[in-house]
Amino acid sequence: MKALNPMGIRLGLDQIKSLLERLGNPQEACKSVIIAGTNGKGSVAAMTASMLSASGLRTGLYTSPDLIDFRERIRIDGKMISRKEAVDCLQAVKKAVTETVSYFEFITAMAFLHFQRQQVEVAVLEVGMGGRLDATNVANPLVSVITNISREHEEYLGSSLEKIAYEKAGVIKNGGVCLTAARQKVVLRVLEGICLGKNAGLFRLGKELHIVKKGGGVFSYRGIRKNWKDLQCPFTGVYQIDNAALALGVIEMIGETAGGRYVVPEEAVRRGLSSARWEGRLEILRLSPLVVVDGAHNSAGVAVLRRALEDDFNYRKLILVFGVLGDKNYRMMAKRLFPLADRVIVTRPPCGRALAPEALLPVASEFNDRVEVVDNPGAALKQAFLLAREDDLICVAGSLYLVGEIKKICQE
Repeated sequence: MKALNPMGIRLGLDQIKSLLERLGNPQEACKSVIIAGTNGKGSVAAMTASMLSASGLRTGLYTSPDLIDFRERIRIDGKMISRKEAVDCLQAVKKAVTETVSYFEFITAMAFLHFQRQQVEVAVLEVGMGGRLDATNVANPLVSVITNISREHEEYLGSSLEKIAYEKAGVIKNGGVCLTAARQKVVLRVLEGICLGKNAGLFRLGKELHIVKKGGGVFSYRGIRKNWKDLQCPFTGVYQIDNAALALGVIEMIGETAGGRYVVPEEAVRRGLSSARWEGRLEILRLSPLVVVDGAHNSAGVAVLRRALEDDFNYRKLILVFGVLGDKNYRMMAKRLFPLADRVIVTRPPCGRALAPEALLPVASEFNDRVEVVDNPGAALKQAFLLAREDDLICVAGSLYLVGEIKKICQE
């Protein structure tokens, strides 16, 4: 599949619109929810899709990136697209390509085509980058979500929170609904202005949407018209309850649209939420020693991971296996994470943009004096096991590419 990628990152809708038109505009075959933001998009998408599926609605889920197999990106009611279906969609999209398209545009077209062919009723779409010019933004969603906003991908989205917020707010549609957990005043001003100009409703976590956290992942939700008590968040980390609240907001607002066609009963809300699954984000792979993988690779994500390591896990010592791409702010990541660790093993994610661990070593040594280099991720994990006791925690972080490689090694 990677050989089909003639271009790297490209923002713009002209090519994807032309490609989808030649395919018969499959993105118009079902209703949709679109989820943008800096962090938490995948978690919100997974919980939303799980609750919709639990209600009996045939639900598509499109996310990125994949960890092991590109088919992870395209799911219906929790099941990955089959190899045969993937090949069929790939061939159909390839036949329709008459101009250069990016890898992400190609896979997005495959997802829309698959959802059309399988008669999906609601598609939950995770934005790849930004929002306004992202390939997923050809859909006309029932509900738009902007999880949160911090500085990222500044070379593409802009060098200020205002500019980044403007790009992400491009998923808000005329007369639509937007849910957000963003709290910065400058970001909210942008969102409020765009919603006002588009006659769209804006619902904010902490104002129109409320949660009460009760410990152990249990919480209660009070929304616009719905109240649900003693819900169970399926994902580790207190911050995930905020993501769960946004997903519940989506479920509530969807129930208000299209003449009540998409109302999700409370039983399905509870069952779907508690059974949701999302890989690579504070995911526990093993219990003794505890092995946790997390794909945090930006400032906000690393801050969340640090809080989780401090508050959500019990362990004797922390062994950190860390690898990062060269275009990330790895110094900031090291400053926040490395002082927590008793041992740090720096390694190389399987990606052409990976930072050589030897180049990371001088930075790592500023924040931890027990750092070693193990270039191969598998060897790095093996070294971590040699250092760990049963009551220790091995945390793998810094890159989703690294997380995917470690998961693959553990499966094998």
